[in-house]
Amino acid sequence: MTLRNRAAIAGVGQTLYSKNSGKTELRLACEAILAALSDAGLTPDDVDGLVRFDMDNIDDTALTSHLGFRNLGWMSQTGYGGTGGNAVIAHAAAAIAGGLAKVVVCFRALNERSGVRYGQAKQATSAGGVLAFQNPWGMLTPAHKFAHFARRHMVEFGTTSRQFGEVAVALRRHASRNPLAMMQKPISLEDHQASRMIADPLRLFDCCIESDGACAIVVTSAEHAKDLKQPRVLIAGAAQGSGSRAQGIVFRDDLARPESTHTAADVYRMAGLGPQDVDAVMIYDHFTPFVIMSLEAYGFCPVGEGGRFVEGGRIHFDGELPVNTHGGNHSEAYIHGLPHVVEATRQLRGTSTSQVNNAEVVLSCSSVAQLSAAVLLTKG
Repeated sequence: MTLRNRAAIAGVGQTLYSKNSGKTELRLACEAILAALSDAGLTPDDVDGLVRFDMDNIDDTALTSHLGFRNLGWMSQTGYGGTGGNAVIAHAAAAIAGGLAKVVVCFRALNERSGVRYGQAKQATSAGGVLAFQNPWGMLTPAHKFAHFARRHMVEFGTTSRQFGEVAVALRRHASRNPLAMMQKPISLEDHQASRMIADPLRLFDCCIESDGACAIVVTSAEHAKDLKQPRVLIAGAAQGSGSRAQGIVFRDDLARPESTHTAADVYRMAGLGPQDVDAVMIYDHFTPFVIMSLEAYGFCPVGEGGRFVEGGRIHFDGELPVNTHGGNHSEAYIHGLPHVVEATRQLRGTSTSQVNNAEVVLSCSSVAQLSAAVLLTKG
């Protein structure tokens, strides 16, 4: 069994992204879902499947009540955050291919800037389970943990802070062209190097932003999508991966190589494609070093050469391999990676604000050094 080209993205929607939405996460979710359904030319009456992040505060029954879904025959959720943006699409495609649903909505709603921030409150003071080996020594926030990976990559391969800055500059350039992005002011390498240290070697401009907002995606069968409002975007491949020894993020055998190499092999095999076929990449960019590590893991350059690969404008929208043409988590908004699939869809529709010429294949992927997921999308 394979999912190749059996399901398609038919609609995308999002709210405004902000530092303080002034709305509940439930309202944000409803707005994004209704926008995605409208984009597809569908209504809540058409929806019979829903996939959510297990970290989302909005559950299936709340959306059934507030949006008036008649009956959900498929309800699923994906673990963690950074993998979820692509994993929800895999779950939706599987439901479509298996005949368990006809129209599936994937969503993420988040008031992370105005609400509880990661590493704050209970998580910062709790010391149970694996946290007992982290929190007492001050390793409380994502930046504290993921800085270890950045430093290891620097030590082992000679990667530099300025190469991290190359990623930040590219993503901000893309965001400057995106009217929906929260951070639109371009930055230079000098700006990056002058930004304050957050968790050595991660500087402020190496870190993703914190956002309020929501986005949603409608998935249906490839045949059904042909008859809907927008050009269909085919799901050529989808994969998730765990690797081994990832508990607590930092307790692993190798800090310089993410387990997403497994996911990369699986998604390419399912789609019958390879990195040489990809026209643009949407990489989960919670921190800039993980763009570099993802380029290595997904086969765009050899391991250890990612830092040199991002130099010279190569990952800009008009470069050799455009990356995160919406600005990504770094500059558009942080909604746990689902906007990356929205942007991949727009690239294949030809409606991106940093459009890649003749884009036919777009990869959306994550290498969060824990779980990982990826989808390969193609023009319908």
